[in-house]
Amino acid sequence: MTSKILELTEKVYKEGVEKANLEATQIIENAKKEAKTIINNAHQKETQILEQADQKATENKKNLQSEMQLSAKQAMSNLKQQITKLLVAEQVDNPVKEAYNDKEFVKNIILTIIKNWNPQKPEELDINLLLPEKDEKEFNKFFESKARKKLNAGLEINFQANIKNGFKIGPKDGAYIISFTEKDFENYFKNYLKEKTKKLLFG
Repeated sequence: MTSKILELTEKVYKEGVEKANLEATQIIENAKKEAKTIINNAHQKETQILEQADQKATENKKNLQSEMQLSAKQAMSNLKQQITKLLVAEQVDNPVKEAYNDKEFVKNIILTIIKNWNPQKPEELDINLLLPEKDEKEFNKFFESKARKKLNAGLEINFQANIKNGFKIGPKDGAYIISFTEKDFENYFKNYLKEKTKKLLFG
């Protein structure tokens, strides 16, 4: 009886050890599989993060290069404009100012315009001439001594404080007015020379 109990006990023990070994082996295999899966996932995640970081770095580099190129173009454009402005101003400002300080030059322009105002009917003069208020005495003397001998009563002359130099002219009905001030000529010549100067300097 005792030997059978021992035999049975030994058998149960062996079966328990074998079962425990099998379970332990299974647990170890499962753990290895899970560890492998975790490692694979970690590698994939690492690769994905590196790719994203590389892509982001590439985008940032492109954006930075684009911004630097744009800034360089804007700086160059501003520099070209400043150089052009200085050169054009040098070519225009002083000569125009000198011309408009020459009252005889202005008087000749006025007479030329008046004489050619209406070539088909020169006798039908209907002009309103606006001149600087500061030059009223000089221009009144000029028109009284010279111009009114050649022109009929169709010429109306007015003086305005807001006209600093040059003159403005138009029909008496005010349908339009043409300005011949120093600033008008400066702007005209500057616009004309600006593009030509740019092409000459920068192609």
